[in-house]
Amino acid sequence: MQAILLPILAVATGYLIAMIFKPAVDHGVKLLLSFSGAFLLSVTIFEFLPEVYASQSEHIGIFIMAGLLVQIILEFGSKGAEHGHVHHKDNAKFPWLLFVSLCFHALIEGFPIAENQSLLYGVVVHKIPIAVIISVFLLHSKLTRLQCALFLVVFAMMTPLGAFAKAYFPTLQTYSASVNAFVVGVLLHVSTTILFESSKNHQFNASKLGVILLGIIIAYFI
Repeated sequence: MQAILLPILAVATGYLIAMIFKPAVDHGVKLLLSFSGAFLLSVTIFEFLPEVYASQSEHIGIFIMAGLLVQIILEFGSKGAEHGHVHHKDNAKFPWLLFVSLCFHALIEGFPIAENQSLLYGVVVHKIPIAVIISVFLLHSKLTRLQCALFLVVFAMMTPLGAFAKAYFPTLQTYSASVNAFVVGVLLHVSTTILFESSKNHQFNASKLGVILLGIIIAYFI
């Protein structure tokens, strides 16, 4: 049940933050993004990656690299929205490439969250700042309210859908180790990119370093 509710609540929380604070939230979102990247990366390395290799399935490394490469391909459509880059465009066209890429990414990261509570928390924390950034983008666009609602509702549902699919589709269960390794590759790319791209000119400052350390420490003790 948590794997269904928490990702949806994360997107709803991000939308509310964007609605209440609007552009003034920019600096805080960047820090939250850095925290989420550190937390997600740490959970992946401390918990998920050892679990994947413990399966002793063949070709784990190949599936990890495949996930990383697929995430790179997805970012041709999303333009890096998964790690906080959304470019505002003054038009009323529905951003189909952004929508499809983000939804596919959200579906993939949902596959293992019902089996790993720490990873569930990592994904949820990651979703909040991303939802803020996407919501700000939608609020500043010329899309209709119905289009904005459609975008956010479907995006919010994709991660729970991934968890549901992994639990009830025999093929995903049969190749669980390979699927999880694929997700590791996706998460490694997204989380490391967040850490190196969430600051201006790729420079670290004291506040960013502080939240990154906090994310690592909390992930370690969960």
